[in-house]
Amino acid sequence: MNPESIVTEFCALWAQADPDAIVEYFAEDAVYHNIPMEPVVGKSAIKDFITGFIGSFGGIAFNVHHQVANGSIVMNERTDVFAINGKQIDLPVVGVFEIAPDGKIVAWRDYFDMTPLTALGN
Repeated sequence: MNPESIVTEFCALWAQADPDAIVEYFAEDAVYHNIPMEPVVGKSAIKDFITGFIGSFGGIAFNVHHQVANGSIVMNERTDVFAINGKQIDLPVVGVFEIAPDGKIVAWRDYFDMTPLTALGN
């Protein structure tokens, strides 16, 4: 599979809310960075983060609007849709993925505005 296909499959998998399946896409030393937050380093730490995130929000639909690839780099513009406390959140996101030759994600950076998430606490 090419890097773009890997990212497409990975994004679709989030709707199933299965952290074990999701984390299998990552290399052991991967870095997952939601840019407004601190980076999460290593497959084990990424699994813990994803498990907690899915525990809070359940499945997440990644609605990809545009996606481009250049070699091992894949970028997408998407809206992540999830619910918390019965309220739907539509979060605009730009994601940048770096895919290793073995098909594993070695880096994933998501750029978004935290305001819709922090507003939930009000």
